[in-house]
Amino acid sequence: MRKIEAEARKIRRKGYLQAAVLTTLAGAGLLLVAMVAPNTLQLLGKFGVVSRLRDQTSSALARLARRGLVTFESTGGKKYARITEKGRRFLAYEQQKTALAVTGKRRWDRRFRIVMFDIPERRRSIRIQLRRTMRETGFLRLQDSVWVYPYDCEDFVALLKSDLHLGKDVLYAVVEKIENDAWIRKHFILPRS
Repeated sequence: MRKIEAEARKIRRKGYLQAAVLTTLAGAGLLLVAMVAPNTLQLLGKFGVVSRLRDQTSSALARLARRGLVTFESTGGKKYARITEKGRRFLAYEQQKTALAVTGKRRWDRRFRIVMFDIPERRRSIRIQLRRTMRETGFLRLQDSVWVYPYDCEDFVALLKSDLHLGKDVLYAVVEKIENDAWIRKHFILPRS
């Protein structure tokens, strides 16, 4: 009965592993592919590391390479994985998305951030993806193409526009007051005016 939950968990784990590989590549610049070789992981297996890690890491690298986020290079007879510029942009976007989703104890500056978009019907799938991303990161829908967020999210919106190739189709605004905003403040657990 828990098939859907198990599938969703599997997809999340793949995403976590890909993010970990990208973060490692971004920090180190290069990752020796031999690190995912059987002999290396057999040693780690003695310390309680799951033996499937090698296969999962190899699969994650292959998926990242197919998406153009990682390239492979050979130097001195060794194979290395290197993060691409597209991979760096994707990683920055994902980090901003995660930072927005975890609002925590931020101090509200009494301004709302409004994101508005007008995406043509021929790019409907991009519009759906944009709405899903807005919902996942904690934005509140005011109308189909108007979303609100109480904290600074300009960098995230810029990365999102770049990632989805939206440009002028998306507008970002900072507003001081929204009429009848009590329900918005209640949603974001903000102080009353």
